[in-house]
Amino acid sequence: MRRRAVLAVAVALAATGCAAGTGGTASGADDAAAACGPSTVKVAHRDVEPIGRPVPKLPATVASADGKKVTVKSADRVLALNLYGSLAEIVYSLGLGDRVVGRDASTTFPAAAKVPLVTNQGHDLSAEAILRLDPTVVLADKSIGPPEALDQVRAAGIPVVMIGDEQTLPAIGEHITAIAAALGVKDAGARLDARVTAQIAAARKTAPARGTPLRVAFLYLRGTSGVYLIGGRGAGSDAMIQAVGAQDAGTHAGLNGFRPLTSEGMINAAPDVILVMSEGLKSVGGVAGLLKLPGIAQTPAGKNRRVVDADDGTILNFGARTGETIEALATAVYRTCDDAA
Repeated sequence: MRRRAVLAVAVALAATGCAAGTGGTASGADDAAAACGPSTVKVAHRDVEPIGRPVPKLPATVASADGKKVTVKSADRVLALNLYGSLAEIVYSLGLGDRVVGRDASTTFPAAAKVPLVTNQGHDLSAEAILRLDPTVVLADKSIGPPEALDQVRAAGIPVVMIGDEQTLPAIGEHITAIAAALGVKDAGARLDARVTAQIAAARKTAPARGTPLRVAFLYLRGTSGVYLIGGRGAGSDAMIQAVGAQDAGTHAGLNGFRPLTSEGMINAAPDVILVMSEGLKSVGGVAGLLKLPGIAQTPAGKNRRVVDADDGTILNFGARTGETIEALATAVYRTCDDAA
């Protein structure tokens, strides 16, 4: 089973005090915040905003992403589980949150806070834990497992619909459409898709037009487990970085997916800005601890302490709030020191 080290990096700027000024960068871009120090991305809405209160029209037979035809007869008790929390976020945004009976560890928005966890051990599924919740339909993707657990759920007569697991901006609409079809709310799915598409388009325009883009590296950090990775092409973080008009440093250095962090790799990537998840930054002892990792202090971002952290549940989520996350990320990356207060 593919077990991604990709977890959500949300980027919300809560900056420290800094002096105004524009600095040069390794990429050749001017960086108005080069001397401003660390910051945190602030997404406008922490919670989901349902598109309405649709009534499911079921039964519905849909094509599952694993090639199976699945008939869903009831959406009264829904489980939507994956590594990123995006499936549950879409279900809630469709207006069906009151039907969700369990959640994964990445579903952290307030509306789902009191829903019981199904993934008590990291992101591993237990057939027994799922069956105890008596769901009428389970939505999942390949990022979560093991597959045997989902096979046991199917064997118990519960429909399991697999959703595509591609983590890209274009795939968000596909996931919304697939989930809406499985739950019998196609019209709500079309409205939500249109809303998210418009939000993403508007958010991308908030990044200022510039000649030479800033170079941003996304680091996945879990200091307690000794996991230190840098994202490259196809990691998901590259799409978010590019959405705000910046250049993904890992991709620039020729990396694909997530790769172990090395001193040589960081120096070659030469990021102007380092993007991390908030909990990951805490796990290495904050910015001071981050600067002790291989090669970090030698990069332009390290020298300027130009570190942006984001809530773990949004940046690699690729769910219904992605437009808001892109807008917040752009605000964070392109702020001036005067914006720090």
